Amino acid sequence: MQGLIKILVLLFTLSIIPAFGEVDEKIEVGIDEQLGSYIPLDALFKDAYGNDVVLSELITEPTVLAFVYYQCPGICSPLLFELSEVMNKSDLEPGYDYNVICISMDELETSEIAGDKKLTFYAAFDKDVPKEAWRFLTGSRAEINKVTEAAGFYFKRKDDQFLHTGAFIFLDKEGKICRYLIPNYSDKSGFGILPFDFKMAVLEAGEGKVTPTIARVLQFCFSYDSEGQKYTLNFTRIFGAGIIVLVVLFLIFIVFKPKKEIIKAR
Repeated sequence: MQGLIKILVLLFTLSIIPAFGEVDEKIEVGIDEQLGSYIPLDALFKDAYGNDVVLSELITEPTVLAFVYYQCPGICSPLLFELSEVMNKSDLEPGYDYNVICISMDELETSEIAGDKKLTFYAAFDKDVPKEAWRFLTGSRAEINKVTEAAGFYFKRKDDQFLHTGAFIFLDKEGKICRYLIPNYSDKSGFGILPFDFKMAVLEAGEGKVTPTIARVLQFCFSYDSEGQKYTLNFTRIFGAGIIVLVVLFLIFIVFKPKKEIIKAR
């Protein structure tokens, strides 16, 4: 009987593991980390000057990749301004130690729009940054989707805007996804990136080192509100997980608790 109970406990425990490993079967808006996977380096885009470029020509050093759109009225500009501030503060040199690539998720945006956005951010730098160090790209829907899907970045159009989240994806020079850096909230611009985290992510990408983040845990505990473009606690999921853990611990205690010795009367 005890052996049967142990088997049932084991089967029950194994059955709930996928619940923690898989957050959603299909993510409509959000990030599904693809650590160790590769970005398609043959993807073709146009740069801010209207030139055709393929990613293999641009990703020759550790690269910070961001999916945005340049006429975004929401999180994109604050996100990129925060990035520019960290680039200013960091002792790493853009164009030498790393490169930055922004890819517009809006296939209707043009090189002219990308060029205007590039001028805006370059004007905010306190140091000389080579024009090749930070690329602002536009492209067709097919090429955009090819890269975003490889990176596990999911978004959707709503009228003339896009519902999306924000993150920086760090690649090695071969296009391997090494780390996702999801900015914290700050009072100044809405987002905050620690210079130390940024530097470590660049250095680790330079070594080709894959570094997991807590994004998987966050995806389990939080649900993305695509309307408000923010994460909210999923109390139902957290409560359900807590109940399951308590049940498993109780069953383990029942099965494996020390047995009292039965002293037979002589």
